[in-house]
Amino acid sequence: MEIIKYPDEENFLDAVNADEPLLVLISFDGSRLIASQIDEAVEHHILLKKAGFPDTDIDKYFRLVVDKSGADWTFVCPENYSSKKVKEFFKDGMRIIPAALKQIGYDVPIEIPKRYKRHFDLMGD
Repeated sequence: MEIIKYPDEENFLDAVNADEPLLVLISFDGSRLIASQIDEAVEHHILLKKAGFPDTDIDKYFRLVVDKSGADWTFVCPENYSSKKVKEFFKDGMRIIPAALKQIGYDVPIEIPKRYKRHFDLMGD
């Protein structure tokens, strides 16, 4: 897995040690993780651009805000994710996200904030 710590390793570690919230992007295939202290990038698409990738690629990444108490998953399933859409997106996220977060030292529960849980209505069961 490629791990990009923005703007650099030292600033990233300072944020981790202070338990500051991190913005984290994890590619859907689990091959790349991009992370930054939240105030450094402010939004996920801005972090993507600052890390040197097109901000239009935002729908290729799981988006999270992480600290030592947990990870809040910005649960937005892209239209073209798969034929099974929301169910597959959820299953993939619950498989890929924890493994990726462990790579940067976070073994924390994953929560989907209430405002994103409306997508579960689409899952039916």
